[in-house]
Amino acid sequence: MTPPQQPPAPGVPGDDATRQDRESWSALWALVIGFFMILVDSTIVSTAMPAIMRGLDTDINGVIWVNSAYLLAFAVPLLITGRLGDRFGPKNMYLTGLVIFTASSLWCGLAPDIDSLIAARVAQGLGAALMTPQTMTFITRMFPAQRRGAAMGVWGAVAGIATLVGPIAGGLLVDSLGWEWIFFVNIPVGVFAFYRVWVKVPQLPRHSRSFDLLGVALSAAAMFLIVFGIQEGNTYSWGVIAGGLTVWHLIGGGVALLVLFLLWQGLNRKEPLLPLGLFRNANFSLANVAIMGMGLSITAMSFPMILYLQSVRGLSPTLSALMLAPMAVVAGVLAPVAGRLVNRVDPKYLAAPGFALFGGAIVAYGLLLTPDVPFWLLLVPPVAMGLGSACVWPAVSMTATRDLGHAEAGAGSGVYNTTRQVGAVLGSALIAALMESRIAAEGRAAAVGAAPGADSAPAGEAAMGQAVPDALHAAFSAALGQSLLLPGLVALAAAVVTLFFRKPRPEAPPAEAPEGRTRKPSTDRQA
Repeated sequence: MTPPQQPPAPGVPGDDATRQDRESWSALWALVIGFFMILVDSTIVSTAMPAIMRGLDTDINGVIWVNSAYLLAFAVPLLITGRLGDRFGPKNMYLTGLVIFTASSLWCGLAPDIDSLIAARVAQGLGAALMTPQTMTFITRMFPAQRRGAAMGVWGAVAGIATLVGPIAGGLLVDSLGWEWIFFVNIPVGVFAFYRVWVKVPQLPRHSRSFDLLGVALSAAAMFLIVFGIQEGNTYSWGVIAGGLTVWHLIGGGVALLVLFLLWQGLNRKEPLLPLGLFRNANFSLANVAIMGMGLSITAMSFPMILYLQSVRGLSPTLSALMLAPMAVVAGVLAPVAGRLVNRVDPKYLAAPGFALFGGAIVAYGLLLTPDVPFWLLLVPPVAMGLGSACVWPAVSMTATRDLGHAEAGAGSGVYNTTRQVGAVLGSALIAALMESRIAAEGRAAAVGAAPGADSAPAGEAAMGQAVPDALHAAFSAALGQSLLLPGLVALAAAVVTLFFRKPRPEAPPAEAPEGRTRKPSTDRQA
Protein backbone atom coordinates (compact mmCIF):
# COMPACT_ATOMS: atom_id res chain seq x y z
CA MET A 1 0.00 0.00 0.00
CA THR A 2 1.43 3.36 -0.96
CA PRO A 3 0.49 6.74 0.44
CA PRO A 4 -1.01 9.41 -1.82
CA GLN A 5 1.73 11.09 -3.82
CA GLN A 6 -0.02 14.26 -4.94
CA PRO A 7 -0.82 16.73 -2.15
CA PRO A 8 -3.83 18.96 -2.56
CA ALA A 9 -3.00 22.24 -4.24
CA PRO A 10 -3.92 25.28 -2.13
CA GLY A 11 -6.39 27.55 -3.75
CA VAL A 12 -8.22 24.83 -5.73
CA PRO A 13 -11.96 25.45 -5.38
CA GLY A 14 -14.15 22.71 -4.00
CA ASP A 15 -15.73 21.40 -0.84
CA ASP A 16 -15.26 18.43 1.49
CA ALA A 17 -16.62 16.12 -1.21
CA THR A 18 -13.65 16.66 -3.53
CA ARG A 19 -10.85 14.12 -3.59
CA GLN A 20 -8.16 16.65 -2.78
CA ASP A 21 -10.08 18.03 0.16
CA ARG A 22 -10.70 14.54 1.50
CA GLU A 23 -7.01 13.75 1.20
CA SER A 24 -6.08 16.93 3.07
CA TRP A 25 -8.37 16.11 5.96
CA SER A 26 -7.43 12.43 5.97
CA ALA A 27 -3.75 13.40 6.19
CA LEU A 28 -4.45 15.88 9.00
CA TRP A 29 -6.34 13.30 11.06
CA ALA A 30 -3.47 10.85 10.65
CA LEU A 31 -0.95 13.48 11.80
CA VAL A 32 -2.88 14.53 14.88
CA ILE A 33 -2.73 11.01 16.33
CA GLY A 34 0.97 11.46 17.03
CA PHE A 35 0.51 15.13 17.90
CA PHE A 36 -2.15 14.10 20.41
CA MET A 37 0.22 11.53 21.93
CA ILE A 38 3.03 14.00 22.54
CA LEU A 39 0.62 16.54 24.02
CA VAL A 40 -0.83 13.88 26.31
CA ASP A 41 2.71 13.12 27.46
CA SER A 42 3.13 16.79 28.39
CA THR A 43 0.14 16.54 30.77
CA ILE A 44 -0.10 12.90 31.84
CA VAL A 45 2.96 13.17 34.09
CA SER A 46 1.40 15.86 36.30
CA THR A 47 -1.19 13.42 37.70
CA ALA A 48 1.46 10.76 38.31
CA MET A 49 4.05 13.05 39.94
CA PRO A 50 3.21 12.14 43.55
CA ALA A 51 3.33 8.43 42.64
CA ILE A 52 6.67 8.87 40.83
CA MET A 53 8.08 10.70 43.87
CA ARG A 54 7.13 7.77 46.08
CA GLY A 55 8.10 5.05 43.61
CA LEU A 56 11.55 6.44 42.80
CA ASP A 57 12.21 8.00 46.21
CA THR A 58 12.74 11.55 44.97
CA ASP A 59 11.63 15.04 45.97
CA ILE A 60 9.53 17.69 44.28
CA ASN A 61 12.52 19.15 42.45
CA GLY A 62 13.55 15.76 41.09
CA VAL A 63 10.11 14.97 39.74
CA ILE A 64 9.76 18.45 38.26
CA TRP A 65 12.93 17.68 36.29
CA VAL A 66 11.07 14.73 34.76
CA ASN A 67 8.78 17.31 33.18
CA SER A 68 11.36 20.06 32.62
CA ALA A 69 13.85 17.73 30.91
CA TYR A 70 11.15 16.67 28.45
CA LEU A 71 10.08 20.25 27.78
CA LEU A 72 13.65 21.50 27.46
CA ALA A 73 14.64 18.74 25.00
CA PHE A 74 11.38 19.45 23.18
CA ALA A 75 11.92 23.22 22.92
CA VAL A 76 15.59 23.66 22.04
CA PRO A 77 15.70 21.68 18.75
CA LEU A 78 12.41 23.06 17.36
CA LEU A 79 14.13 25.87 15.47
CA ILE A 80 16.12 23.35 13.46
CA THR A 81 13.60 20.49 13.19
CA GLY A 82 11.29 22.67 11.13
CA ARG A 83 14.20 23.22 8.74
CA LEU A 84 14.96 19.50 8.71
CA GLY A 85 11.40 18.96 7.54
CA ASP A 86 11.92 21.45 4.71
CA ARG A 87 15.18 19.78 3.69
CA PHE A 88 14.37 16.05 4.06
CA GLY A 89 10.57 16.16 3.83
CA PRO A 90 8.11 16.82 6.68
CA LYS A 91 6.67 13.31 6.42
CA ASN A 92 10.10 11.68 6.82
CA MET A 93 10.97 13.84 9.83
CA TYR A 94 7.58 13.20 11.43
CA LEU A 95 7.99 9.42 11.14
CA THR A 96 11.57 9.56 12.45
CA GLY A 97 10.44 11.55 15.49
CA LEU A 98 7.56 9.15 16.06
CA VAL A 99 9.92 6.15 16.17
CA ILE A 100 12.24 7.92 18.65
CA PHE A 101 9.32 9.01 20.83
CA THR A 102 7.74 5.54 20.93
CA ALA A 103 11.01 3.73 21.69
CA SER A 104 11.94 6.18 24.44
CA SER A 105 8.49 5.67 26.02
CA LEU A 106 9.48 2.06 26.64
CA TRP A 107 12.73 3.30 28.21
CA CYS A 108 10.75 5.64 30.50
CA GLY A 109 8.54 2.84 31.76
CA LEU A 110 11.53 0.60 32.50
CA ALA A 111 13.59 3.33 34.23
CA PRO A 112 14.87 2.04 37.61
CA ASP A 113 15.65 5.44 39.13
CA ILE A 114 14.96 9.15 38.71
CA ASP A 115 18.15 9.83 36.72
CA SER A 116 17.31 7.16 34.15
CA LEU A 117 13.76 8.48 33.86
CA ILE A 118 15.02 12.02 33.26
CA ALA A 119 17.42 10.77 30.55
CA ALA A 120 14.61 8.85 28.87
CA ARG A 121 12.40 11.93 28.96
CA VAL A 122 15.13 13.87 27.17
CA ALA A 123 14.97 11.30 24.35
CA GLN A 124 11.19 11.62 24.30
CA GLY A 125 11.49 15.37 24.00
CA LEU A 126 13.83 15.06 21.02
CA GLY A 127 11.33 12.79 19.26
CA ALA A 128 8.51 15.24 19.97
CA ALA A 129 10.64 18.11 18.63
CA LEU A 130 11.04 16.30 15.30
CA MET A 131 7.28 15.74 15.01
CA THR A 132 5.65 18.97 16.14
CA PRO A 133 6.72 21.52 13.47
CA GLN A 134 5.76 19.14 10.68
CA THR A 135 2.10 19.19 11.74
CA MET A 136 1.83 22.94 11.30
CA THR A 137 3.88 22.79 8.08
CA PHE A 138 1.32 20.40 6.60
CA ILE A 139 -1.56 22.65 7.66
CA THR A 140 0.10 25.71 6.14
CA ARG A 141 1.03 24.00 2.88
CA MET A 142 -2.01 21.76 2.31
CA PHE A 143 -4.87 24.08 3.27
CA PRO A 144 -5.62 27.41 1.57
CA ALA A 145 -5.86 30.44 3.84
CA GLN A 146 -9.65 30.55 3.76
CA ARG A 147 -9.89 26.97 5.09
CA ARG A 148 -6.86 27.00 7.33
CA GLY A 149 -8.85 28.25 10.31
CA ALA A 150 -10.94 25.06 10.36
CA ALA A 151 -7.76 22.97 10.27
CA MET A 152 -6.30 25.07 13.09
CA GLY A 153 -9.55 24.47 14.97
CA VAL A 154 -8.95 20.72 14.77
CA TRP A 155 -5.37 21.31 15.93
CA GLY A 156 -6.69 23.33 18.87
CA ALA A 157 -9.36 20.74 19.66
CA VAL A 158 -6.72 18.01 19.80
CA ALA A 159 -4.71 20.16 22.23
CA GLY A 160 -7.82 20.65 24.37
CA ILE A 161 -8.76 16.97 24.37
CA ALA A 162 -5.18 16.03 25.24
CA THR A 163 -5.41 18.15 28.38
CA LEU A 164 -8.45 16.04 29.34
CA VAL A 165 -7.19 12.60 28.37
CA GLY A 166 -3.68 13.11 29.78
CA PRO A 167 -4.54 13.67 33.45
CA ILE A 168 -7.49 11.26 33.48
CA ALA A 169 -5.57 8.49 31.70
CA GLY A 170 -2.66 9.16 34.05
CA GLY A 171 -4.92 8.83 37.07
CA LEU A 172 -6.55 5.60 35.87
CA LEU A 173 -3.22 4.02 34.95
CA VAL A 174 -1.51 5.04 38.20
CA ASP A 175 -4.44 3.79 40.30
CA SER A 176 -4.71 0.46 38.49
CA LEU A 177 -1.34 -0.52 36.99
CA GLY A 178 1.31 1.87 38.32
CA TRP A 179 2.99 5.02 37.10
CA GLU A 180 5.14 3.11 34.56
CA TRP A 181 2.06 2.54 32.40
CA ILE A 182 1.64 6.22 31.61
CA PHE A 183 4.63 5.61 29.30
CA PHE A 184 3.94 2.03 28.17
CA VAL A 185 0.58 3.13 26.76
CA ASN A 186 2.39 5.19 24.11
CA ILE A 187 3.77 2.10 22.40
CA PRO A 188 0.58 0.77 20.70
CA VAL A 189 -0.54 4.34 19.95
CA GLY A 190 2.82 5.11 18.34
CA VAL A 191 2.69 1.97 16.16
CA PHE A 192 -0.84 2.81 14.97
CA ALA A 193 0.11 6.45 14.30
CA PHE A 194 3.13 5.34 12.22
CA TYR A 195 0.89 3.16 10.02
CA ARG A 196 -1.69 5.91 9.47
CA VAL A 197 0.88 8.56 8.58
CA TRP A 198 2.72 6.20 6.24
CA VAL A 199 -0.53 5.47 4.37
CA LYS A 200 -2.42 8.77 4.46
CA VAL A 201 0.14 11.59 4.44
CA PRO A 202 1.70 12.65 1.11
CA GLN A 203 5.26 13.67 0.44
CA LEU A 204 5.57 17.44 -0.09
CA PRO A 205 8.16 19.35 -2.12
CA ARG A 206 11.44 19.89 -0.33
CA HIS A 207 13.42 23.11 -0.02
CA SER A 208 17.19 23.21 0.16
CA ARG A 209 18.30 24.31 3.63
CA SER A 210 21.56 24.94 5.42
CA PHE A 211 21.90 24.42 9.16
CA ASP A 212 23.16 26.93 11.69
CA LEU A 213 25.07 24.67 14.09
CA LEU A 214 26.53 27.59 16.06
CA GLY A 215 23.03 28.94 16.56
CA VAL A 216 21.87 25.55 17.84
CA ALA A 217 24.75 25.42 20.35
CA LEU A 218 24.19 28.98 21.61
CA SER A 219 20.42 28.60 21.99
CA ALA A 220 20.69 25.19 23.70
CA ALA A 221 23.32 26.40 26.19
CA ALA A 222 21.37 29.59 26.92
CA MET A 223 18.11 27.74 27.61
CA PHE A 224 19.77 25.10 29.79
CA LEU A 225 21.58 27.65 31.98
CA ILE A 226 18.47 29.79 32.45
CA VAL A 227 16.17 26.86 33.24
CA PHE A 228 18.70 25.10 35.51
CA GLY A 229 19.36 28.34 37.39
CA ILE A 230 15.68 29.08 37.95
CA GLN A 231 14.64 25.55 38.86
CA GLU A 232 17.61 24.79 41.12
CA GLY A 233 17.66 28.23 42.76
CA ASN A 234 15.88 27.08 45.90
CA THR A 235 18.12 24.01 46.16
CA TYR A 236 21.16 26.27 46.56
CA SER A 237 19.27 29.02 48.43
CA TRP A 238 19.89 31.27 45.42
CA GLY A 239 23.55 31.38 46.41
CA VAL A 240 26.81 29.50 45.74
CA ILE A 241 26.69 26.24 43.76
CA ALA A 242 30.39 25.39 43.74
CA GLY A 243 33.53 27.46 44.22
CA GLY A 244 32.60 31.00 43.33
CA LEU A 245 29.82 29.98 40.91
CA THR A 246 26.35 31.11 41.99
CA VAL A 247 22.84 30.54 40.71
CA TRP A 248 22.78 34.11 39.44
CA HIS A 249 25.96 33.50 37.45
CA LEU A 250 24.18 30.66 35.65
CA ILE A 251 21.09 32.71 34.89
CA GLY A 252 23.18 35.72 33.85
CA GLY A 253 25.36 33.53 31.64
CA GLY A 254 22.27 32.08 30.00
CA VAL A 255 20.90 35.54 29.27
CA ALA A 256 24.28 36.62 27.84
CA LEU A 257 24.37 33.58 25.55
CA LEU A 258 20.81 34.34 24.47
CA VAL A 259 21.87 37.86 23.47
CA LEU A 260 24.85 36.41 21.57
CA PHE A 261 22.48 34.00 19.83
CA LEU A 262 20.25 36.86 18.66
CA LEU A 263 23.24 38.90 17.49
CA TRP A 264 24.57 35.92 15.55
CA GLN A 265 21.16 35.41 13.92
CA GLY A 266 21.30 38.99 12.68
CA LEU A 267 24.86 38.59 11.35
CA ASN A 268 24.38 35.18 9.73
CA ARG A 269 23.90 35.91 6.01
CA LYS A 270 23.46 32.30 4.89
CA GLU A 271 20.41 30.85 6.58
CA PRO A 272 20.02 31.71 10.26
CA LEU A 273 18.35 29.34 12.68
CA LEU A 274 15.95 32.09 13.72
CA PRO A 275 15.01 34.18 10.66
CA LEU A 276 14.63 37.58 12.30
CA GLY A 277 12.92 38.81 9.14
CA LEU A 278 9.83 36.83 10.13
CA PHE A 279 9.38 39.22 13.05
CA ARG A 280 8.93 42.18 10.70
CA ASN A 281 5.38 40.92 10.46
CA ALA A 282 3.65 42.41 13.50
CA ASN A 283 1.05 39.66 13.74
CA PHE A 284 3.70 36.93 13.72
CA SER A 285 5.67 38.70 16.46
CA LEU A 286 2.65 39.34 18.67
CA ALA A 287 1.32 35.81 18.18
CA ASN A 288 4.66 34.38 19.31
CA VAL A 289 4.61 36.48 22.48
CA ALA A 290 1.03 35.41 23.17
CA ILE A 291 1.63 31.70 22.61
CA MET A 292 4.68 31.82 24.89
CA GLY A 293 2.36 33.12 27.60
CA MET A 294 -0.09 30.31 26.88
CA GLY A 295 2.66 27.69 27.02
CA LEU A 296 3.85 29.04 30.37
CA SER A 297 0.37 29.27 31.87
CA ILE A 298 -0.99 25.90 30.82
CA THR A 299 2.16 24.12 32.01
CA ALA A 300 2.53 25.96 35.30
CA MET A 301 -1.09 25.68 36.44
CA SER A 302 -1.56 21.90 36.53
CA PHE A 303 0.88 20.72 39.21
CA PRO A 304 -0.28 23.06 42.02
CA MET A 305 -3.89 22.07 41.32
CA ILE A 306 -3.15 18.33 41.27
CA LEU A 307 -0.97 18.54 44.39
CA TYR A 308 -3.69 20.41 46.28
CA LEU A 309 -6.40 17.91 45.31
CA GLN A 310 -4.27 14.88 46.21
CA SER A 311 -2.23 16.07 49.20
CA VAL A 312 -4.72 18.38 50.92
CA ARG A 313 -8.13 17.02 49.88
CA GLY A 314 -7.02 13.37 49.74
CA LEU A 315 -8.36 12.57 46.26
CA SER A 316 -6.98 9.71 44.20
CA PRO A 317 -5.06 10.49 40.99
CA THR A 318 -8.15 9.63 38.92
CA LEU A 319 -10.54 11.79 40.94
CA SER A 320 -8.11 14.71 41.03
CA ALA A 321 -7.86 14.55 37.23
CA LEU A 322 -11.64 14.43 36.90
CA MET A 323 -11.88 17.64 38.92
CA LEU A 324 -10.01 19.38 36.11
CA ALA A 325 -11.86 17.57 33.32
CA PRO A 326 -14.42 20.36 32.63
CA MET A 327 -11.61 22.50 31.21
CA ALA A 328 -10.63 19.94 28.60
CA VAL A 329 -14.21 18.91 27.78
CA VAL A 330 -15.26 22.50 27.06
CA ALA A 331 -12.06 23.21 25.11
CA GLY A 332 -12.38 20.05 23.02
CA VAL A 333 -16.01 20.75 22.12
CA LEU A 334 -15.66 24.45 21.35
CA ALA A 335 -12.23 24.61 19.66
CA PRO A 336 -13.57 23.47 16.24
CA VAL A 337 -16.35 26.06 16.51
CA ALA A 338 -13.79 28.76 17.29
CA GLY A 339 -11.66 27.50 14.39
CA ARG A 340 -14.49 28.05 11.94
CA LEU A 341 -15.34 31.39 13.48
CA VAL A 342 -11.77 32.69 13.25
CA ASN A 343 -12.09 32.82 9.45
CA ARG A 344 -15.00 35.24 9.71
CA VAL A 345 -13.96 37.59 12.51
CA ASP A 346 -10.83 39.41 13.53
CA PRO A 347 -8.82 36.82 15.55
CA LYS A 348 -8.14 39.29 18.34
CA TYR A 349 -11.84 39.29 19.21
CA LEU A 350 -11.44 35.63 20.13
CA ALA A 351 -7.89 35.68 21.48
CA ALA A 352 -8.21 38.60 23.91
CA PRO A 353 -11.41 37.40 25.66
CA GLY A 354 -10.04 33.84 25.57
CA PHE A 355 -6.85 34.77 27.39
CA ALA A 356 -8.81 36.97 29.83
CA LEU A 357 -11.14 34.09 30.70
CA PHE A 358 -8.30 31.59 30.95
CA GLY A 359 -6.07 33.77 33.14
CA GLY A 360 -8.89 35.16 35.27
CA ALA A 361 -10.15 31.64 36.00
CA ILE A 362 -6.68 30.47 37.10
CA VAL A 363 -6.41 33.44 39.46
CA ALA A 364 -9.91 32.70 40.80
CA TYR A 365 -8.96 29.05 41.36
CA GLY A 366 -5.88 30.11 43.29
CA LEU A 367 -7.90 32.46 45.48
CA LEU A 368 -10.43 29.70 46.20
CA LEU A 369 -7.87 27.26 47.60
CA THR A 370 -8.70 26.64 51.24
CA PRO A 371 -8.85 23.30 53.08
CA ASP A 372 -12.66 23.15 53.04
CA VAL A 373 -13.78 24.94 49.87
CA PRO A 374 -16.74 22.99 48.36
CA PHE A 375 -15.75 20.72 45.50
CA TRP A 376 -18.56 22.02 43.28
CA LEU A 377 -17.06 25.50 43.49
CA LEU A 378 -13.69 24.17 42.31
CA LEU A 379 -15.41 22.89 39.15
CA VAL A 380 -16.44 26.39 38.02
CA PRO A 381 -13.03 27.92 37.07
CA PRO A 382 -12.06 24.95 34.85
CA VAL A 383 -15.17 25.57 32.73
CA ALA A 384 -14.04 29.16 32.13
CA MET A 385 -10.48 27.94 31.45
CA GLY A 386 -11.81 25.56 28.80
CA LEU A 387 -13.85 28.27 27.11
CA GLY A 388 -10.85 30.58 27.08
CA SER A 389 -8.50 27.89 25.81
CA ALA A 390 -10.85 27.00 22.94
CA CYS A 391 -10.73 30.60 21.74
CA VAL A 392 -6.98 31.07 22.17
CA TRP A 393 -5.46 28.15 20.22
CA PRO A 394 -7.00 28.63 16.75
CA ALA A 395 -7.02 32.44 16.93
CA VAL A 396 -3.34 32.79 17.86
CA SER A 397 -2.19 30.01 15.52
CA MET A 398 -4.11 31.52 12.61
CA THR A 399 -2.65 34.95 13.30
CA ALA A 400 0.89 33.55 13.36
CA THR A 401 0.66 31.52 10.15
CA ARG A 402 -1.72 33.46 7.92
CA ASP A 403 1.00 35.49 6.17
CA LEU A 404 3.59 32.72 5.88
CA GLY A 405 4.49 31.63 2.36
CA HIS A 406 5.21 27.98 1.60
CA ALA A 407 8.97 28.50 1.69
CA GLU A 408 8.65 30.04 5.16
CA ALA A 409 6.28 27.40 6.55
CA GLY A 410 8.96 25.19 8.11
CA ALA A 411 10.91 28.05 9.68
CA GLY A 412 7.76 29.86 10.82
CA SER A 413 6.15 26.82 12.40
CA GLY A 414 9.47 25.96 14.03
CA VAL A 415 9.74 29.44 15.57
CA TYR A 416 6.09 29.42 16.68
CA ASN A 417 6.31 26.00 18.31
CA THR A 418 9.65 26.93 19.87
CA THR A 419 8.23 30.00 21.58
CA ARG A 420 5.31 27.95 22.89
CA GLN A 421 7.65 25.31 24.27
CA VAL A 422 10.06 27.91 25.69
CA GLY A 423 7.08 29.27 27.59
CA ALA A 424 6.30 25.75 28.82
CA VAL A 425 9.90 25.18 29.95
CA LEU A 426 9.98 28.48 31.81
CA GLY A 427 6.58 27.73 33.32
CA SER A 428 7.79 24.37 34.63
CA ALA A 429 10.96 25.89 36.10
CA LEU A 430 9.25 28.95 37.58
CA ILE A 431 6.37 27.04 39.16
CA ALA A 432 8.84 24.60 40.76
CA ALA A 433 10.81 27.45 42.29
CA LEU A 434 7.69 29.34 43.37
CA MET A 435 6.00 26.32 44.90
CA GLU A 436 9.05 25.30 46.91
CA SER A 437 9.49 28.87 48.13
CA ARG A 438 5.83 29.43 49.10
CA ILE A 439 5.42 25.98 50.71
CA ALA A 440 8.52 26.58 52.84
CA ALA A 441 7.44 30.10 53.81
CA GLU A 442 3.83 29.21 54.66
CA GLY A 443 4.96 26.02 56.40
CA ARG A 444 7.39 27.95 58.60
CA ALA A 445 4.74 30.53 59.46
CA ALA A 446 2.21 27.86 60.39
CA ALA A 447 4.71 25.85 62.44
CA VAL A 448 5.93 28.89 64.35
CA GLY A 449 2.36 29.99 65.01
CA ALA A 450 1.39 26.58 66.29
CA ALA A 451 4.50 25.82 68.31
CA PRO A 452 7.44 28.19 68.71
CA GLY A 453 10.67 26.57 67.63
CA ALA A 454 8.97 24.09 65.28
CA ASP A 455 10.08 23.82 61.69
CA SER A 456 8.36 23.20 58.36
CA ALA A 457 9.52 19.62 57.79
CA PRO A 458 5.96 18.28 57.44
CA ALA A 459 5.35 20.71 54.59
CA GLY A 460 8.47 19.49 52.87
CA GLU A 461 7.35 15.89 53.31
CA ALA A 462 4.00 16.77 51.80
CA ALA A 463 5.76 18.23 48.82
CA MET A 464 7.30 14.80 48.31
CA GLY A 465 3.90 13.25 47.67
CA GLN A 466 2.91 12.46 51.28
CA ALA A 467 -0.35 13.49 52.91
CA VAL A 468 -0.33 16.93 54.49
CA PRO A 469 -0.87 17.00 58.28
CA ASP A 470 -4.21 18.60 59.21
CA ALA A 471 -2.45 21.44 61.01
CA LEU A 472 -0.74 22.45 57.76
CA HIS A 473 -3.74 22.21 55.42
CA ALA A 474 -4.39 25.95 55.46
CA ALA A 475 -0.73 26.86 54.96
CA PHE A 476 -0.24 24.34 52.15
CA SER A 477 -3.42 25.47 50.39
CA ALA A 478 -2.37 29.10 50.66
CA ALA A 479 1.08 28.35 49.22
CA LEU A 480 -0.35 26.50 46.23
CA GLY A 481 -2.96 29.19 45.68
CA GLN A 482 -0.27 31.86 45.65
CA SER A 483 1.71 29.82 43.14
CA LEU A 484 -1.27 29.80 40.77
CA LEU A 485 -1.18 33.59 40.56
CA LEU A 486 1.89 33.29 38.31
CA PRO A 487 0.23 31.45 35.38
CA GLY A 488 -2.97 33.45 35.84
CA LEU A 489 -1.30 36.84 35.62
CA VAL A 490 0.85 35.77 32.66
CA ALA A 491 -2.28 34.75 30.74
CA LEU A 492 -3.93 38.09 31.55
CA ALA A 493 -0.83 39.89 30.23
CA ALA A 494 -1.10 37.82 27.02
CA ALA A 495 -4.68 39.06 26.64
CA VAL A 496 -3.33 42.61 26.46
CA VAL A 497 -0.79 41.57 23.82
CA THR A 498 -3.48 40.12 21.55
CA LEU A 499 -5.38 43.41 21.53
CA PHE A 500 -2.65 44.68 19.19
CA PHE A 501 -3.24 41.98 16.54
CA ARG A 502 -3.75 43.62 13.18
CA LYS A 503 -6.86 42.83 11.19
CA PRO A 504 -5.99 40.14 8.62
CA ARG A 505 -6.48 40.55 4.92
CA PRO A 506 -9.54 38.70 3.60
CA GLU A 507 -7.66 37.22 0.63
CA ALA A 508 -5.01 34.50 0.66
CA PRO A 509 -1.39 35.64 0.73
CA PRO A 510 -0.14 36.19 -2.81
CA ALA A 511 2.84 33.84 -2.28
CA GLU A 512 0.51 30.85 -1.94
CA ALA A 513 -1.70 30.94 -5.00
CA PRO A 514 1.07 30.77 -7.61
CA GLU A 515 2.54 27.66 -6.00
CA GLY A 516 -0.85 26.02 -5.96
CA ARG A 517 -1.37 26.81 -9.67
CA THR A 518 2.05 25.78 -10.89
CA ARG A 519 2.77 22.75 -8.74
CA LYS A 520 3.28 19.65 -10.87
CA PRO A 521 2.69 16.07 -9.80
CA SER A 522 6.17 15.04 -10.93
CA THR A 523 7.78 17.54 -8.55
CA ASP A 524 5.94 16.04 -5.60
CA ARG A 525 6.86 12.51 -6.55
CA GLN A 526 10.52 13.43 -6.58
CA ALA A 527 10.34 15.01 -3.11
